[in-house]
Amino acid sequence: MHATGLLAEVEAAAAAARGWSGVGLIAVGLGPGSFTGLRVGIATARGLGIGLGLPVRGVSTLDALAAGMAEAGSGGQRLAVLDGWRGEVFAALYGPDGAPVWKPGVYRPEQLAERLRTLDAAPLAAGSGAVRFRHELARGGVPIPDDSDPVHRVAARHVCALAAAAGDGEESDGLAPIYLRPPDAERWRERDASQRAE
Repeated sequence: MHATGLLAEVEAAAAAARGWSGVGLIAVGLGPGSFTGLRVGIATARGLGIGLGLPVRGVSTLDALAAGMAEAGSGGQRLAVLDGWRGEVFAALYGPDGAPVWKPGVYRPEQLAERLRTLDAAPLAAGSGAVRFRHELARGGVPIPDDSDPVHRVAARHVCALAAAAGDGEESDGLAPIYLRPPDAERWRERDASQRAE
């Protein structure tokens, strides 16, 4: 979602809950994702929480994607895969009970496919990264639903449900974005410093 439309979307969501008086918790995705997008989302959630006196809880986007896969009926292991740009994906593997099997990581699609080959059975994969790199993952026998299947989208209801289920956890003071890799600006600065040193 573009930063310019974020507050309008938040207001629409609050209106759907019959106004801010019907809201008891603000949930926010912590990533992994783009550096700027995560900072904008988390800062907005913090500001709203402080201004409205509401608790704020963060949820991993990969956890929310895996929760959607479970709701859609996936009973085995689930691989949540987000497009990480730069020819990479953000991925995490979850067991049938929803517990993490692999922590979130950054992979080139062929690296992820190679790691998946070490499993006894191929997990169901879903998410924007599974759609974009379908060919690479499917070569290893990984089943991936049709591109149009809603299971590939991170749903706000799953972010909210996971935040509500967390109970008294981290709130606005401890919201930490999940970056998994340095921001582009840092990489460019290192590249420029390296070129100047030559």
